[in-house]
Amino acid sequence: MGPMGPRHGQVISPSRSGVMPAPAAGFNARAETAADLAAALVAGAVVVLVTVRVAGEGPGGWLESCGKTQLAVGVAESMWLSGRLELLAWIDASSRASVLSGYIEAAVSALGADPRGDGEAVADRFTGWLSQTSQPWLLVMDDVRNRADLDGLWPAGPAGRVLVTTANPSAFSGDRGALIHPVGVFSPGEALSTLLSRFGGDPGKCQGAEELAAELGYEPLAITQAGAVIAGSDLSCRDYAGHFARRRAELPGTARPAAPAASITWLISAEHAERLSRGGARALLTLAALLDGHGIPGEVFTSQAACDYLAGKGNGGAADADRARDALLAAERAGLLSLGPAGAATMARMSKAVQAAVRAAAPAGTLDRAAAAAAAALLQAWPPDERPAWLAQSLRSGAAGLWEATGELLWVGGCHPVLLRAGQSLDRAHLASLSLGYWTDLAGASDRILGQCHPDTLTARERLAAACLAAGRPAEAVSRFQQVLTERVRLLGADHPSAIAARRDVGHALVAAEQFGDAVTVLDRVVSDCERVHGAHHPATLRARDLLAGACRAAGQPADAIRLYRRTLADREREHGPQHPATITTRQHLAGTYLVTGRHKDAITQYERALADSEQVLGTDHPDTITARGNLASAYHAAGRMAPGLQQAEQTRADAARVWGPDHQNTLTSSANLALAYHAAGRMTDAITLLRDTLARCERVLPPGDPLTKAVRETLASLGGQSARGSSGARRKAPSA
Repeated sequence: MGPMGPRHGQVISPSRSGVMPAPAAGFNARAETAADLAAALVAGAVVVLVTVRVAGEGPGGWLESCGKTQLAVGVAESMWLSGRLELLAWIDASSRASVLSGYIEAAVSALGADPRGDGEAVADRFTGWLSQTSQPWLLVMDDVRNRADLDGLWPAGPAGRVLVTTANPSAFSGDRGALIHPVGVFSPGEALSTLLSRFGGDPGKCQGAEELAAELGYEPLAITQAGAVIAGSDLSCRDYAGHFARRRAELPGTARPAAPAASITWLISAEHAERLSRGGARALLTLAALLDGHGIPGEVFTSQAACDYLAGKGNGGAADADRARDALLAAERAGLLSLGPAGAATMARMSKAVQAAVRAAAPAGTLDRAAAAAAAALLQAWPPDERPAWLAQSLRSGAAGLWEATGELLWVGGCHPVLLRAGQSLDRAHLASLSLGYWTDLAGASDRILGQCHPDTLTARERLAAACLAAGRPAEAVSRFQQVLTERVRLLGADHPSAIAARRDVGHALVAAEQFGDAVTVLDRVVSDCERVHGAHHPATLRARDLLAGACRAAGQPADAIRLYRRTLADREREHGPQHPATITTRQHLAGTYLVTGRHKDAITQYERALADSEQVLGTDHPDTITARGNLASAYHAAGRMAPGLQQAEQTRADAARVWGPDHQNTLTSSANLALAYHAAGRMTDAITLLRDTLARCERVLPPGDPLTKAVRETLASLGGQSARGSSGARRKAPSA
């Protein structure tokens, strides 16, 4: 059975989503330099924790790591544990893609949303719910870099609280509704408290703590790194201060006064981590420095590619997953990264400043090898089913960070597969606009670096065309698919499978663009080509014949469509059996074509068979089975068989509500269809009552202007005035998987 949905728009309580960083060792609530954030986070409030910039320091500087995220962790955990929240969502807000992914995860967790639906629509529904609910919620938007990434996605609502962290002071400077909290260095008392908390009261280690804190300029990152090294070694604070002074003295004279303390403490931490790991930490840090520091899944570091890299020349010989984990723990104990749980897995986080320093210090050639290892490690860690969603998003972010950090290194010899995998992951997440932007960038880069005729460039263009189609731009998709077809024919010949597949894509896009006559012409040739090259029963031939049948039906040629569907159905039954999912799908298409031509008896026969097979193979709660039942209800209705039609329509709605929840769009669609079935059966009171309930739910959970809301409203108005007119106004196709 699928996930239960909330009743009456209520959150599945309590709901918590997102991968929140673990509280740091020696966490300091900073009572002196940060006001009581929990008190500031009243209902409706927006609180922004922003870095206090030092003159001359650019983005990504050492002082950017001032503890904003840890403060957000502290207040969020406190509010959650005190029972003040019914929903807590931690959102990586460093890019629009990560924001959307975080919203989708929250919507699945809190609202029972279908994760297979259109991602942007799911996110839109979630923000709509936030704006109306009376249940207390908190969204932490961590590391907002560009306010434009939140256009159309800003969370707001009378019961909500938004806590933002950003290193970009201008991002919220003009927002009068935001309460800005600058976060800079520790106060002397906070710095001392943070240091001492790491030593367990050991008086030997505490010697010289006040002097060390002052020497480090009370910088949070420097204090954290120094405390980690002292806690994991025989050093006292005074000893560490001596090491620090010697390293600072090695800097050029003009750099010494201006150099942030953390630009030196990280070097001491790196040496300490290398000792702890017996030579593996530096290589691991180089690998981590090329990925997205917001969250690197532990599986990346323990992959075979990462282990092989750690075992490379100069890294101490053979490496395995245990040694990789040891190196990861050593880096954490040295204060260079943090580790926290992500479900049953581990997530590593590394500051941008440390990443930049590691990359800058890497010997010549090291980054090339590390980039190849990181790309392969991402691929090996990537789950085939894109689940869990947070892992897929982390890997997409990792690929984006790797591309940004390495430039054209991932294009040596062709486009690295990890870049294609990241785009395919966006496609599978149904993030249409983001996918379109990604493939546009990738195709442009491939064209520039590899050339127009390179196979990888053609692949990227093909994916871009498909993204145009998914984004609702079929005319552009047709043009782009035709360009791919021209190149494939020129390079490979008209009968090459890739060229035939490209022609099929052109036909599919023509159908979407409602150029049905042209689509029939193109797809008819595709079927002929497939039969000649592959054979009449090859899967590619059957798929092409299905597409041609659909084009014929859309072009007003139902007899041709029925002939093609019947032939394909017979072939599929022979090749795969009557209960194969592809066979069931073709049977449903045939039934639908019978229905539109008025052959109700034939349509019902095929729909009944499809429903029985789907129930047996997939189960009653599978989305395809619910779709099949709704289609059968429509066929009974069209044939005037009201009693069985009502029975199937009521069962469809009950199944949809049980699987998706009463407020899911598929359930609302089935409710509207059931109301129309009530009307057709003369049950006017039941029809109007159900339509009123459906309209109220649509207005509460669907985006403004949604077509279903409009159709239900118009049908309700029509039925409120008369009983016979408008019986098809709100009817929609049964929900599809």
